[in-house]
Amino acid sequence: MAEEGVDAVRIEALARRLKVTKGGFYGHYRDRQALLDAVVVRWEERGTEEVIRDVEAAAQTAEARAEALWSLATRDDFRVELAIRDWARRDEQVREAVARVDRRRMGYLRDLFGDLGFKGIDREGRCLLVYSLLIGDHFIASDSRRYSRHGVLEACRRVVGADR
Repeated sequence: MAEEGVDAVRIEALARRLKVTKGGFYGHYRDRQALLDAVVVRWEERGTEEVIRDVEAAAQTAEARAEALWSLATRDDFRVELAIRDWARRDEQVREAVARVDRRRMGYLRDLFGDLGFKGIDREGRCLLVYSLLIGDHFIASDSRRYSRHGVLEACRRVVGADR
């Protein structure tokens, strides 16, 4: 999925790639749709709930949680995230899952920025900027000739105050 999108997820191709029989595949999933449903559930759990649990377990202060979250979020290559978001444009059930994930992630950011001392529209704006940056950065093909992508992302983090 990360390489070629949801349309490339085919049972025969997956079985070949994983070196299992089609029967072995069907021992785990009743059909392709069951596999795709499991992919969405796993993406939601791994990319949201596990990240939040890891951040909360790793850090006591809001500043340390912000640092841990930023580190995790900027380390991921986001290929699966982008494939699922592309898929959501054509599938209502996946679109609902993406909306659920976005609400949960934004809610966590609101709590985090609130703990950092931001309030009201200022907090909301920072949350939207950070989330838009972390998702949208992967859609932008242009790189700075002068600065590394990581360096630019770190400058953005300072601008929105996520480095307090």
